[in-house]
Amino acid sequence: MRLTALLTCLASLALAGCGHVADIPVEAASGPAPQIVEPAETLLPTFDVAPATGWPDGAAPVPARGLAVTPFATGLDHPRWLHVLPNGDVLVAESAAPPQPELGKGIKGFFMKLFMKKAGSAVPSANRITLLRDTDDDGVADMRTPFITGLNSPFGMALVGSDLYVANTDAVLRFRYETGATTIAGAGETIATLPAGPYNQHWTRGLAVSPDNTKLYVAIGSASNIGECGLEQEVGRAAIREIDLRTGAERLFASGLRNPVGMAFEPESDRLWTAVNERDELGPDVPPDYMTAVEDGGFYGWPYSYWGDQVDERVEPQRPDLVARALIPDYALGPHTASLGLAFTDPSKPAPLGLQGAFIGQHGSWNRKPPSGYKVVFVLFAEGRPSGPVYDILTGFLSADGEAYGRPVGVALDGRGGLLVADDVGNTVWRVSDEEMPGRAVQ
Repeated sequence: MRLTALLTCLASLALAGCGHVADIPVEAASGPAPQIVEPAETLLPTFDVAPATGWPDGAAPVPARGLAVTPFATGLDHPRWLHVLPNGDVLVAESAAPPQPELGKGIKGFFMKLFMKKAGSAVPSANRITLLRDTDDDGVADMRTPFITGLNSPFGMALVGSDLYVANTDAVLRFRYETGATTIAGAGETIATLPAGPYNQHWTRGLAVSPDNTKLYVAIGSASNIGECGLEQEVGRAAIREIDLRTGAERLFASGLRNPVGMAFEPESDRLWTAVNERDELGPDVPPDYMTAVEDGGFYGWPYSYWGDQVDERVEPQRPDLVARALIPDYALGPHTASLGLAFTDPSKPAPLGLQGAFIGQHGSWNRKPPSGYKVVFVLFAEGRPSGPVYDILTGFLSADGEAYGRPVGVALDGRGGLLVADDVGNTVWRVSDEEMPGRAVQ
């Protein structure tokens, strides 16, 4: 009884927000040369969990000047990821974490379950992909139908010819797709099994297809924060895997990426980029989440180091040999922003702002005070590289009282001049577009 009372007391303190307050602004830990401060470990990690409330009637996120936002589809069930088909149909993965019995054990597990519930993440998974269609091209989906059901925490989607690939948390499936189809029946063919199991903290599996349509890339996050569940649980994880679609051969493409989520090929250079969530519980200012071009065979530090050779002394045993070859990411996106979604503009198609660059969906922090993320941002690119600071595109997901009306996850360009944003707390897909005309500069 005393333990229960103690846990209840500690939970009340943690849910109210506790720990070290940030010393530097998010902007200082953003860009190609972020400020990397010393870790600030405390007895209890910094907690500042925004309670998920959903959107009040008539409320919506706030777009940057010159942009407009409208609901493309509402009343969804935890929409996480998006894929736009060539005919304009939009696939949305309605998904949440699978059961993770081992991660719920112990005092830390007790707190994490409370935080997930408060943040709106501890919901049953709908385990389906829904098709949304805008038949009259007014920027609002007027048709909605279950497209694939009976999945297992689905996330990434990719179309190659008539083959639609879907990444469950434990496998990549292939379905036969016909243009205009509104449903696909059957279980699909398993082309690759993926590590999941009882330790599966980072359960999402992103997909990307090479520009020549011959390779499929799968992003697989770590089972834990820094390998604390045992490094044997991390085999094949914290990595990007390459699958040859002609032969079925698989290989490790890159490793040491704690939680790579969004992946996309930058159109000018044809290089694969990914958005990565870095580790927690080193204080509110470090390390930054990031996006980076992914080097074939590259190692990015996890769990032994971050931002190159910044050693994480909590990890045992240490591996100075691996730290010595850890690559520095290309572009920091701020500490604990939970940068998930990644989408590049296509120079041949209209898009908001009419500029070349990357849109990033930032799901929002729990390990930072004040909060970071909870918005969609944009980074200009030139000659295949980031060429400017982080610009806010869609904000207002947090109330003045710190409640989460919504949390952006996946982002996708619809090819008609709009940016689609999956909001898993608001159960909405938002559409961002220019108010009047394309080509307006970032304000």
